[in-house]
Amino acid sequence: MNQINRVNVIVLDSVGIGYLPDAEKFGDEGAATLPHIAEMVNGLDLPNLEQLGLGNLAEIKGVNKVEDPKASFGRMKEQSNGKDTTTGHWELAGLVSQEPFPTYPDGFPEEVMEEFHEAIGRESLGNKPASGTVIIEELGEEHLSTAKPIVYTSADSVFQIAAHEEVISVDELYEMCRKAREILQGEHAVARVIARPFVGELGDFTRTANRKDFSLEPPQDTVLDILKENDKDVLAVGKIENIFVEKGITDAVHTKDNMDGVDKTLEYLREDNEGLIFSNLVDFDQKYGHRRNPEGYAQALKDFDQRLPEIIDALNDDDLLMIVADHGCDPTYTGTDHTREYVPLLAYGAETGVDLGTRDTFADLAATIADIFSVPDTGNGSSFAKELKINK
Repeated sequence: MNQINRVNVIVLDSVGIGYLPDAEKFGDEGAATLPHIAEMVNGLDLPNLEQLGLGNLAEIKGVNKVEDPKASFGRMKEQSNGKDTTTGHWELAGLVSQEPFPTYPDGFPEEVMEEFHEAIGRESLGNKPASGTVIIEELGEEHLSTAKPIVYTSADSVFQIAAHEEVISVDELYEMCRKAREILQGEHAVARVIARPFVGELGDFTRTANRKDFSLEPPQDTVLDILKENDKDVLAVGKIENIFVEKGITDAVHTKDNMDGVDKTLEYLREDNEGLIFSNLVDFDQKYGHRRNPEGYAQALKDFDQRLPEIIDALNDDDLLMIVADHGCDPTYTGTDHTREYVPLLAYGAETGVDLGTRDTFADLAATIADIFSVPDTGNGSSFAKELKINK
């Protein structure tokens, strides 16, 4: 039996492995993030993930099925009514969202914008669904001359505010986001308000790493809250702290990119702590999925794969590493939005080679973590600790 005292969950943001049976309802039938990227680049080079069993989950060109994977493996279905970051992470933490977050295909209603303008003391530009890089090119000149922030949304439940850092300081932009977050409650409770600062000259704008998410607070406790209440460490890497609005987290670090996220995860792994390290690596989604860049996505996957031995070397004998995702974002698919997909589940550090099958909900992850630490679960999901032969 395996004794586990620490779990490291690494979310490969948007690394889906094939469309869900209900994907048609979300306009995503046929999407398959990893398999399609592999086809586009004539095969992925991910030897370390292959050894863990990634190729046993789906047909992924270049990633072979292995007879004796070093991890146990499965795939998870999303039960929540959505395909966004917040919904996915909340479900991984044991909270299933039956009601979808509101979306705004025609922009935000007049009463919302009027209240926002009054709160920030100026008008704004945009107020429509758009690609973030496209809208700053389109409205950047007017923004520079008027100092009006650019407001836009997407197919996700987001209220995004873009501003040039030399026109509206990052701190001022964050304050605008806080005001928007206060306004966007009740029927207009979007999942996230996002600060999208950028720099550069007209025609050559670049978004900076000072992006910040202002999420809706989870409506009930997640496994993070339960672990914290039971005196366990809950250590957040990347945007995890923002997604959970600091709830249930004992310490957090933010990251500039995936490699920084791996570095910060390694720092926590090398410290003396007991509980959960919850890491999000966002570049796959933010830089390559939404931008529909399969080549960049493939390289980012390779970069992570090459760091995986470092992560494994940093694990103690009583550590469990679980690699998952929160949704898909197929860079070969139409549009620029997330895709409703199965996500991978690779569990390393306990029993090896167990086929964990298709899990009915992402919340099985939270149920397993609760089971490992002998704390109450959230009431959603089924633990697979027994299949991993974990001794509690």
